[in-house]
Parts: sequence; C-alpha cells; structure tokens
Amino acid sequence: MTDTRNFYIDGAWVAPHAAQDFPVYNPATEEPYATISLGGVADTEAAIAAARRAFPSFSSTTPAERGEILRAILAVYEKRVGDMAEAISTEMGAPIDMALSDQAGAGRSHLKAFIRAVDGFQWERELRPGVAGQDLVFEAAGVAALITPWNWPMNQVVLKVGAALAAGCTMVLKPSEIAPMSSMLFTEIIDEAGVPAGVFNMVNGDGAGVGTILSSHPEIDVVSFTGSTRAGILISKSAADTVKTVSLELGGKSPNLVFADSDLDAAVARGASFCFANTGQSCNAATRMLVERSVYDRAVEVAQSTAEATVVDLPGKPGGHIGPLVSQAQFDKVQSLIQAGIDEGARLVAGGTGRPEGLNRGWFARPTVFADATPDMTIMREEIFGPVLAMMPFDDEDQAIEMANDTPYGLAAYIQTG
Repeated sequence: MTDTRNFYIDGAWVAPHAAQDFPVYNPATEEPYATISLGGVADTEAAIAAARRAFPSFSSTTPAERGEILRAILAVYEKRVGDMAEAISTEMGAPIDMALSDQAGAGRSHLKAFIRAVDGFQWERELRPGVAGQDLVFEAAGVAALITPWNWPMNQVVLKVGAALAAGCTMVLKPSEIAPMSSMLFTEIIDEAGVPAGVFNMVNGDGAGVGTILSSHPEIDVVSFTGSTRAGILISKSAADTVKTVSLELGGKSPNLVFADSDLDAAVARGASFCFANTGQSCNAATRMLVERSVYDRAVEVAQSTAEATVVDLPGKPGGHIGPLVSQAQFDKVQSLIQAGIDEGARLVAGGTGRPEGLNRGWFARPTVFADATPDMTIMREEIFGPVLAMMPFDDEDQAIEMANDTPYGLAAYIQTG
C-alpha cells in the first residue's frame, strides 16, 4: 500500500501540506497499527479544485464511457477483494468471513448494480409522451463531497462513489478517520483502474476539519453524508449558505414488531441475531423489539437464548461470530448505556457490562438483552450502536404502532406477522 499519510488528488498520491498524524487502531488489540494524516484547508481545497477542473470533461462523457470506467474498477476490485476484507476486518473488527462476504462483498455488489444502472437508465426521454420538442435530459449535478462512516466502509464508499461516477459527477471522498484503510485501498483500486485525473479525489480527515470545509465550500454542489444525526444536522447547517443539495442517512432506533401470529421462535431469533450482527454497529439494526403480550414471555426466552448462543471472538478467526466494537469511545458508550438500562430498572436477561469471558483485551462487548423496558428509558431512546436489544410488550396493533413511532429517529422498521 502507498504511504498511508498521503492523499489522492488530481490522479496522484500527494503528501499533506502540513503533517497532522493520526493513529489507526486495531479494535481487537487496542493497539495502533497504521498512521494517517488529517487533512487541512489547503489539502481539501486542492482536492476540490481538482474535482472542479475535471468536471466539464467528465460530465460530458457518455453513459457507455462511464460504464466502462465502472467495469474497470470492478475488475480491479475483484482481484483485491481478499485484501479489502482483511483491511476492513483489521480497521473496524468485522470477523474475516463476514468482512469478505458482507462488507467487501457489498462493494462488489454495488459496483455491479451501478454498471446495470448506467447501462439501463434512460438518460434522455420525452417530457410528455407524444409531445415533440419537450425532452427531459439527466445531467451530472456537479462536484460531490462524499463523507462516509466506519461501520460499513465499502458499502457506503462504493454506494456514493459508484453513484457519482455513473451520473458523471466528480468528487472528493472523506472516509471515516477511525477506519480509513479500506478507503486507502479502494483509492489504489481507482488509480489502477485508470479513472481520469481529478474525477476521484480522497482526503483523510475528521468531521470538524475536512468535513466542515467540504460541506460549506462554494465549489461543492452536492454533499452525501452517512453518519450520526448530530453530524448530519451540522452538515445541513454548513451547506445551507451555499444552497447545496444534501443527502443524509443518519442514525436509527429501529423497532421490530413481533405479533403472536408470526413464527415466533424464528422471528425472535432472527430479530435478535440481526440486532447483534456487525456487533450492533448498523444504523438500521432492529434494537427495539416490541412483542404482542400473549407471547411476550416466550419471546424473551428466545431472545435470551439467542444472545447466549452468540459467539464473540477475534475478528481474524473464521466463523459466524461477532467481533469487537470499533473504538475505545464506542466501547465506553455501550458500557455506559448498558449500565443505564440496569440503573433505570430494565430487566437484564442476558449479557451486561464488561467483556465476554476469555476476552480481556480488545473492545469486545457482551450480547445483551433487556426485557420490560419502558418508553422513557435511555436504552429505548438513544442509539446504542452495540449488541444491545431492548424488549417491551404491547397489547394491540394501535399500541404497537404508537410505541414504534415514539422515537426521534426514522430510518427503518420491521414487522413479523403471519
């Protein structure tokens, strides 16, 4: 891999204008294993300028030409998908099998989907069928700032980069500084694939620095951000002065409604496993399980058994286990919220604070289930982003819907019924 302190600007790896080293930690060992540099104003503006210079020519390419670029990226990605899985597993703790099939695999699937989209999309069409001289033409929106999270690195990076390339936009990518190594590798893939200079640029940095510059810069036309609701609000405010197009995918506290006529054991086991998958670090995780009262006690038993059967182990080992949380800060947050559930009177039926037995090093958390939660409890109100499930009974459909909607979050909801 290239010098990890460098950025990719205008088709070349370049050193930062001013060194600002930032360690990247392995969450399974709690030790730094790489160093990146956090970009500043000069780095970010150089990347934006490169994207702006490349926009007139790239936005004039044909869909067929952009499809060939995507195919070239896919070909290189396929060669390096194993390296990508290892990078993701090391930087954010996904078990290696899951990192290959789900994490790195998502990037491959999205590239294929964008190739189909760019080939099949009707880029020019009649505005009103049968009315001559009134056509609808789809054009690139401009220079895009792409700001991605650490929890599903290639899922998010490829979704944003692939869409921008397919549409004819040039771009600046700022990956999460917590898990940047997979994006460094993806940038190498972009370079090897021969993407024209300036079309894709990558600058590492934090949200307060590079993220703020990108979201407020007058030469950025579009901001696509996935991350916390708090950061999304700040980005919206920063982008408002220049009236940018802003796309946000933010946090969630998704309900999973389980009705008595469902295949109960399967529905609850599936729902609990989904909550624990990726160590609970998915914005669409079904973290609130609302269960019809007549089957509630059985549902709690199944959720407890599922948590107790969920294996937590080192990410480098093969198997269907879950790995560590991504960082010390995330570990501390999850531990604090589990303790809040205990202190506020929820019934702890599985897991709890601390690390799983035998894992004394690394940011590993215990798969945890709370029963008899109430709507006002912290574990029902806040996004935990850890393997923590909170359960609550309901009496009828109307109450279930009211409870499901009693949240400041949106994003996802799930229903289990016959």
